[in-house]
Amino acid sequence: MKEHPGDPNRVATILPGRAYPPGFPLLRYCVMLLVDRGWSVREVCWGHGERTTPEEAAWESALALDQVSAARHLVVAKSLGGWALPHVVERGLPGVWLTPVLTSPEVAEAAARLTAPSLVVGGTSDQFWDGHAGIGPGARVLELSGADHALEHGTDVGRSLDALRQVVDAVAAFLDELEGESNAS
Repeated sequence: MKEHPGDPNRVATILPGRAYPPGFPLLRYCVMLLVDRGWSVREVCWGHGERTTPEEAAWESALALDQVSAARHLVVAKSLGGWALPHVVERGLPGVWLTPVLTSPEVAEAAARLTAPSLVVGGTSDQFWDGHAGIGPGARVLELSGADHALEHGTDVGRSLDALRQVVDAVAAFLDELEGESNAS
């Protein structure tokens, strides 16, 4: 696990995709936003790398979540990391869910129960995205037309960069709201 020290009362756990580690753009910019805002950030690396199964990811995620006792704990997950959704919902943690596999019944059922502040992001050209899935009342959804599972547009660099910017802006706005709620308490 790679750690970026910051405020010990505000900790973000980053759960990567199967072939999408924390250094890839969507997660990298999330880490940058969080570090810039003073959060402590923990980047999880799967024990079996790209061979990690959804069941292993769920188990490893639960272990990683159990290690945090901070007053504010945020989860940022990409794809395979979304198998943590049942554990996150159970704990009532806020989260950013980048391309969760909503075609999986376990993930979709947990997404439907989101009550903590959450941002769920997917693309209409992602085979694992279900734009008609019920997302819980605590979540805001950002659906990018034509974006694939990496939230890119094939070889169209301009559209892919635009999509990345939309996601980064949405995450920044979500963090603003989350931090505003924290300051109001």
